[in-house]
Amino acid sequence: MKVLTTKIPPPIVAVVSGILMWVISVTIPIGAFELPFTMQTWASIAIILAGTGIMASGLAAFRKSKTTVNPLTPENASSLVLVGIYRVTRNPMYLGMLLILSAWGLFLGNAVTFLVLAAFVTFMNNFQIIPEEEALEKLFGQAFRDYLSAVRRWI
Repeated sequence: MKVLTTKIPPPIVAVVSGILMWVISVTIPIGAFELPFTMQTWASIAIILAGTGIMASGLAAFRKSKTTVNPLTPENASSLVLVGIYRVTRNPMYLGMLLILSAWGLFLGNAVTFLVLAAFVTFMNNFQIIPEEEALEKLFGQAFRDYLSAVRRWI
C-alpha cells in the first residue's frame, strides 16, 4: 500500500470521508439519533468553526515561516514550524478536518457515521502523517525528534 503514501491530497480524503458518512446516514438507520434541532445544528456549526480556525492557524504559521503547505511533498519543507498552534498539535490541518467531519457526523445524526472518523485517522496516520514525519526527520534531525517527543500527533 506504499503506493498511496502522500499521493492523495488530504482535503480529498476528507471530502470522500464526508460523502461516505452521508451515504451511511441515508442507508443505515441503525444508530440514528436526534437532538433538539437547534442544539444539533448549533453544536455542528460551533465544531466546524473550531476546526476551520485550527486549520487556518496552521496554514498561517506555515505561510509566516515561508515553508510549503503542500502535504504531498513534505521533503520540500524549508523550515520546522514550532510556533503557534504547532505547540499544541503537530497536525492542526488534519485535526481541523477531523473536527469538521465530526461536526458533519453530528449534523447527520447517525452514530454509525463516526466509524468513518476512525478510518480517516487511520488513513491519515499511515499514508500521510507517518511519511511526513519520516521526511521531516531526514530534513531536521534531532530538532524534529525533540519536537516529536514534546508535542502530540493529534492533540
